Amino acid sequence: MHADPRRAIPQTDSLLADARLAEPQSRLGRRRVRDAVHASQERVRAGSLAPEQLMDDVLQDLPARATTLTPVINATGTVLHTNLGRAPLSTAARDALLAAAGYVDVEYDLVEGRRAPRGRGVLDALRRALPDAGDVMVVNNGAAALLLAVTVLAGGREVIWSRGELVEIGDGFRLPDLVACTGATPREVGTTNRTTRADYVAALGEHTGCVLKVHASNFRMTGFISSVAIKDLAGLGAPLVVDIGSGLLAPDQLLPDEPDVAGALRSGADVVTASADKLLGGPQAGLIAGKADLIARFRRHPLARALRVDKLTLAALEATLGGPQTPTARALHADVEALRSRAERIAARLGAEAGVVPSDGAVGGGSGPGVVLPGWAVSIPEHYAAPLRGGDPAVVARLDGGRCLLDLRCIPPSDDDALVQAVLACR
Repeated sequence: MHADPRRAIPQTDSLLADARLAEPQSRLGRRRVRDAVHASQERVRAGSLAPEQLMDDVLQDLPARATTLTPVINATGTVLHTNLGRAPLSTAARDALLAAAGYVDVEYDLVEGRRAPRGRGVLDALRRALPDAGDVMVVNNGAAALLLAVTVLAGGREVIWSRGELVEIGDGFRLPDLVACTGATPREVGTTNRTTRADYVAALGEHTGCVLKVHASNFRMTGFISSVAIKDLAGLGAPLVVDIGSGLLAPDQLLPDEPDVAGALRSGADVVTASADKLLGGPQAGLIAGKADLIARFRRHPLARALRVDKLTLAALEATLGGPQTPTARALHADVEALRSRAERIAARLGAEAGVVPSDGAVGGGSGPGVVLPGWAVSIPEHYAAPLRGGDPAVVARLDGGRCLLDLRCIPPSDDDALVQAVLACR
């Protein structure tokens, strides 16, 4: 009679004491490693795994990191790819995240030994970046910034808003629904394609809480159209809230139709709201800039506590505002000839099935609709796309004309070797 091989299964504790599992336990935690051990033990009991293969099976089953998020090489050519986390952080911002991961003086004055204002460093950096603002504030995302402003200024009252700006952004999220949940009533003026200053003036009344102007950032309207500039809405008698969306702090010649926070303030906006994880190139956060008395009201509202940002966001945003050029800015302004040279070198390393083709990138993230970013890509057979997505790091490419295009705009040159190795691993 043959001995039952299942009797040879080592006990869980003895497996966890194996030196080969010491590093995984420190990296992933004892519970995650123990679960992997149990899963491998069950495969041995079921007869699908030989006992002598148990430890190798455990090691193979363990993830590379404690998070389920997988690093991605963005080869799509879309700079602010919402599904890939929008703006990648700069090295300075990543270092700031690590510095803030432990105990930090986020609300503590180390000189006086007592409580201090929260986020004072990032607020000072934002004030320096926006000298036209009376004061500034940071909340947890762009929608939260608009939510807080409208709640404070128009809760229970009316919001005067052009019909042409009642926009829907990603994943079915509609700004009119956001405004409605504040308790304010949208008072639509004008038509879808044409709104005049007189439309706003006629709608103003004793129930007006604020006038809202929203940048239609993710689409373009052409033909018989008109809208009202910020300067023509300033001074109507109600606070003017301008949501510019993308978080551009100052004008960029590459994006002539994209509004910026500084310009909106100079044009007469009382409050400007924007996102930090788009054109600013920072972490997810909402920026609010405007008149000091209004910002003070926002800070005192109970909702401000629910929308505040954590220490990691504060650290990364401060480093973004005061640090070096962001990966977003580098990708947007990438030199076309440099992209072509890199593509040619990579294609040469990949062999005969790789070629170099022109590739138009996009801004993405609801910013710069219609703006074309000329560039170059490495073209390989379409069947590479799926296995590239399954790698670690994953490579997300663009499919076009039966080919898999590896657009280099959003890939730093330091990742070229990793890109080549990822392709070769799929052969």
